[in-house]
Amino acid sequence: MIDHRRTAPATQRNRDPILGVLRRILPPTGLVLEIASGTGEHVAHFAAALPGLRWQPSDPDPMARPSIEAWTAGTENILAPLLLDASAETWPVERVEAIICINMVHISPWTATAGLMRGAAAILRPGAPLYLYGPYRRKGGHTAPSNASFDADLRARNPEWGVRDVEAVIEEAGRNGLALDDVVEMPANNLSVIFRR
Repeated sequence: MIDHRRTAPATQRNRDPILGVLRRILPPTGLVLEIASGTGEHVAHFAAALPGLRWQPSDPDPMARPSIEAWTAGTENILAPLLLDASAETWPVERVEAIICINMVHISPWTATAGLMRGAAAILRPGAPLYLYGPYRRKGGHTAPSNASFDADLRARNPEWGVRDVEAVIEEAGRNGLALDDVVEMPANNLSVIFRR
């Protein structure tokens, strides 16, 4: 039998620090949409730790969804992964209590971030959180040499990718009616950026 589970080494390092923030900002019950679920390792970990919530993973990559299904098989509070492109005009979800998006903003075109803000504003309940995690520039500069190297590598792979200015992300969110709630320093020079509708 083929094991479709893919792995991302960073997940083992960042999942518990992220979970610590999610415990503070997520409601006790309701539906949480994960945008760009990737391997599925994060949603499997969070769903086990926060069983009162229902989790909706998603990813536009057809190679990702079998991995998500494999990591989440038999987990009652995780729904089947959806094909969801953040930049699409409409999403296949009508209403959620929270959205999380880990390590997508820098590994996608800016249109995906703009679409994420537009889509989140359309389906989040009033006061509900949008949680972002990843590396960001602050005030036009990188927060660490490692982030500068990572940014150069990303842009070499795809000129539309790259570590974003957190101020630009906050501005894009504001244009869509999402207010900045908090910015949390995370390990390995990453940030948790939290918005509320």
